[in-house]
Amino acid sequence: MDKLIIDGIEVEPDPTRTVLEIATGLGIEIPTLCSYAFLSPYGSCRICVVESIWKGKSSLQTACTLPAWEGEIKTNSEMVVRARKLLLELYLARAPESEVIRKMAESYDIQSTRMKVRDVKSRETSTSLVDENKCIECGLCVRVCRDVMKISAIGFEGRGNKRRVCTPFNAPSEVCVACGACAEVCPTGAIVIDNITDLKPIPSPSQFNMGLEQRPAIYIPFPQAVPKIPVIDEASCMYFFNQACKVCETYCGPDAIQYESKEKKIEVDVGTIIVATGFEPFDASRKPELAYANYPNVITGLEFERVIAASGPTGGKLIIDGKEPKRVVFIQCVGSRDKNLGNEWCSRVCCMYAIKQAHLIKEKIPDSHVTVLYMDLRCFGKGFEEFYDRVRAEGVIFRRAIGSEIYRKGDGLAVRCEDTFLGQTVELETDLVVLSAGLEPGSGSEATAKLLKLSRTTDGFLMEAHPKLRPVDTATDGIYLAGCCQGPKDIPDTVAQAKAAAASAIIPMARGKVFVEPIGAQVDEDLCCGCRVCETMCAYQATVFDEEKGVMTVNAALCKGCGSCGGACPTGAITIQHYTDAQIFAQLESLSELIGG
Repeated sequence: MDKLIIDGIEVEPDPTRTVLEIATGLGIEIPTLCSYAFLSPYGSCRICVVESIWKGKSSLQTACTLPAWEGEIKTNSEMVVRARKLLLELYLARAPESEVIRKMAESYDIQSTRMKVRDVKSRETSTSLVDENKCIECGLCVRVCRDVMKISAIGFEGRGNKRRVCTPFNAPSEVCVACGACAEVCPTGAIVIDNITDLKPIPSPSQFNMGLEQRPAIYIPFPQAVPKIPVIDEASCMYFFNQACKVCETYCGPDAIQYESKEKKIEVDVGTIIVATGFEPFDASRKPELAYANYPNVITGLEFERVIAASGPTGGKLIIDGKEPKRVVFIQCVGSRDKNLGNEWCSRVCCMYAIKQAHLIKEKIPDSHVTVLYMDLRCFGKGFEEFYDRVRAEGVIFRRAIGSEIYRKGDGLAVRCEDTFLGQTVELETDLVVLSAGLEPGSGSEATAKLLKLSRTTDGFLMEAHPKLRPVDTATDGIYLAGCCQGPKDIPDTVAQAKAAAASAIIPMARGKVFVEPIGAQVDEDLCCGCRVCETMCAYQATVFDEEKGVMTVNAALCKGCGSCGGACPTGAITIQHYTDAQIFAQLESLSELIGG
């Protein structure tokens, strides 16, 4: 069999593939503006032109449509370069404002075009759906809308130089769903979606990056996800809208895409339960005076953490609202220790993460001016106080003041605060404000407490059996707490509590049985009238009505001896073992005799 030679590299001919595919696999770069795996080869941009030599005859062919027959291919010969230069000059005349075309032309040492630049109306006065100073009429937008999305919201009108992209009757399309596929494939950024439809594209903010950037419909939830497998967001995936897209399936080599997979609920038998439902960060927009919802350069500590991270939306560069901040103000206790909000607890982590972030700013921008406004600094952990001293020595200013208002001033912001040492109001001008938002009980905390019959403290966190002697246990045997569901805590404390909860959960599983406290309720059937009041009072569902006898009974394995049923019983039929009326009266009599003696 004859051989195929591409730039001197000999390969086996494969007519089922194109020269562009094989050359790309060999690491040979062929420029193109119109090649997409989910669109059949079209050769509309013609930039991928190559020299094909077969039986001594040479011709120019587009690599994206040329089957990989035998012969010789030259991707960068003099003939090819000359053809590409001519094409780029034509495109510069057709789309003079396209940044992509200009950069590609510069790579071929073309600074200007000899052709007459097309004179079109400005986008503001034109009814075209595209910026005609950027459009090269490749037709990709029309093809993807028609062939892939099966919507056909846009098409072409006119011929020759008058050809342009349009909607029926040049009116906003009634079938367009604002999916953005046309803009995605447009090689020059010429598409103006607002001219196609009155609908607005539905954004898909990245939850991992705190909504600071958008994510596609198929994505990995976060870099450390286990298993590290992409998921499909059915709410924003076009396939679940029109059953037609399947672009991701085109690119997936292992054929792993499964549109039919659905989430399902499973039931498992367990011996013990560890509750680790976490927390919710305080919504800073609930403090309107801090203008979190008004200005892009007022962010929370978690958002700052994603910005400064190397895997974040800016690649670790501290860029806020398009520029690097030189003046930064941190405001502490946002959503914590606030009686007006009802959040009277300290969130514990805010002081130290603000100090850490201030250190990172100084590390990345040494000449920055960083101020931390605090009520009280609580550096309680091992080595925390030493780290605080280190950050102060780096030039970070810690000011005991309460931030009361943020407003626009010039090109930046101003923070009005009350300096409690000076006893006066101070205004600080800044480029960036970081709100150290506190921690609140998880959104499912109440539902979890009701489901598992757990108690909650007045602040909404789940209550442990004893704060000192049983810090990970609950009043319900076999259920343990770990992490911030029990109260705000930092990573070391969470890890320690998680290990304690795991160790506690292993004990009854290893024994195979659970020891129950002997203190429990008991029912005097002669006094019980079967009113079932105690049944409504029992948080552990330990009281059960006996239909045959017409009286209440108590499940000793579920009863915790709390006494709520006995207090509610109108006939006094329920008593608590070891705490009967006779026992209590006997103790009182003995005590009175001792006092009297």
